[in-house]
Amino acid sequence: MELRRRYSSASAAKASDALPLPLHLTNAVFFTLFFSLAYYLLNRWRDKILSSSPLHLLTLSDIVAIFAFLASFIYLLGFFGIHFVQSFVSTRPNDDNVTNGAVRSPPFQCIDRANNDTVIKSARRPPLQIATEMVPLGDNDDIIVDSVMNGSVPSYALEARLGDCRRAAAIRREALHRATGRSLAGLPLDGFDYEAILGQCCEMPVGYVQVPVGVAGPLLLDGAEYTVPMATTEGCLVASTNRGCKAIYASGGASSVVLRDGMSRAPVVRFATANRAAELKYFLEDPLNFDTLAVVFNKSSRFGRLQSIKCSIAGKNLYARFTCSTGDAMGMNMVSKGVQNVLDFLQSDFPDMDVIGITGNYCSDKKPAAVNWIEGRGKSVVCEAIIKEDVVKKVLKTNVPALVELNMLKNLAGSAVAGALGGYNAHASNIVSAIFIATGQDPAQNVESSHCITMMEPVNNGKDLHISVTMSSIEVGTVGGGTQLPSQSACLNLLGVKGASTDSAGSNSRLLATIVAGSVLAGELSLMSAIAAGQLVKSHMKYNRSSKDMSKVSS
Repeated sequence: MELRRRYSSASAAKASDALPLPLHLTNAVFFTLFFSLAYYLLNRWRDKILSSSPLHLLTLSDIVAIFAFLASFIYLLGFFGIHFVQSFVSTRPNDDNVTNGAVRSPPFQCIDRANNDTVIKSARRPPLQIATEMVPLGDNDDIIVDSVMNGSVPSYALEARLGDCRRAAAIRREALHRATGRSLAGLPLDGFDYEAILGQCCEMPVGYVQVPVGVAGPLLLDGAEYTVPMATTEGCLVASTNRGCKAIYASGGASSVVLRDGMSRAPVVRFATANRAAELKYFLEDPLNFDTLAVVFNKSSRFGRLQSIKCSIAGKNLYARFTCSTGDAMGMNMVSKGVQNVLDFLQSDFPDMDVIGITGNYCSDKKPAAVNWIEGRGKSVVCEAIIKEDVVKKVLKTNVPALVELNMLKNLAGSAVAGALGGYNAHASNIVSAIFIATGQDPAQNVESSHCITMMEPVNNGKDLHISVTMSSIEVGTVGGGTQLPSQSACLNLLGVKGASTDSAGSNSRLLATIVAGSVLAGELSLMSAIAAGQLVKSHMKYNRSSKDMSKVSS
């Protein structure tokens, strides 16, 4: 007898399969039954009250009506019955389909071709063994892959249909390989928790990218020591930042101050005339209206608190920049919900207001913009340190006058010649990106978070170096988004800023912002010293590039 597996359905069995009628008809029957019986019983009890008959004396029809009413009520209470039945089936402790809270795949079917009979086997589909070089799939999964390729099963719906995020990624990966004819060897699949990213971090995953994480430090900042995780593929970056941390530590540490803390969102609305747009501008910026608007805005969150509203007009279009505190979250969703509340509130007094978009780029998010450089966005931080003369010479291998001159001509004058916007620094973006990736921040917000001006000047009669970095828009959070993933959460835990602060709302995210600024200070100090000492090319050849003399290599 020849046996083969056949997958009966791409999705798990549903409770509605047991219904004698289609789901929509069953729902209609119970809906009608519920209200009809309710009407009947109310009339019966009214008649008994009017005739002074005992309510507990029931006829056979009364009993049948009561039981039918309760049955229909239970069905409707369970969202038309299906969720009630499904939850009961899926949570039974003795169900073979449930192991440690995970739903297994349905049993496969074996076909006896000789007798043309279908035999249901109790064995379950063995788990997929996915290798990096090749993705072997069983017959069941082959059918699903074919369904994905012909469009009958959407790729984005695999997790919901299969109930297994890792298996969904494997099937999607194989379908991609067949469709493109290109190998994904080298992109790992195993060793990652795909459940953790479902619905919050990444859609339609086919694997994950490995980024090495190094540590720099200890960074002595505001009297505390921090070991800073940095995720990067650039050689020299961690080593250079580590050297800067060493110089700061040997000089007594750095200090920081948070100047502002507020996330912004700026919707764009349109009116028929510029005069009407100006009326809304005056209304939003009037201090007498702020408390009312703040109450409406603050309904969206326990932590979101409206701080200011600034408006700008272009013709008959109004851009309103709302800024609010966001606790320990980076806060984009929080401020967006608050803005939506205000827009809904304004419709009563400004019914002619046409909301074009919840964001009109006056925020400004993930783009270089002068408004963030001037007004700030997220956390605005200044970090400074005085580096002693002997440390400059022994650790940084240069001298104070050389650093001051280089900073003026490179970071200040050179950036001005280039027309830089917030880029008056050596490589702040390098450190910001590495820490962002390691701690689960949004890497795209590196654009405005790297706005930085580096200042250097001699102090103490020219012996020592005063260095500072001023960063106007560091956008970080310690809750939400990628911060919840295990690896990123571990890096936040290393810094002591994991999750929301239990002592003071927002203190963890503000501390993270100061650590970012302190690390940028270390990176700026070390790179500028390497350039001043002529060590930049030599160090990159040692750590980041091959030192082979290519002129001696035969073609």
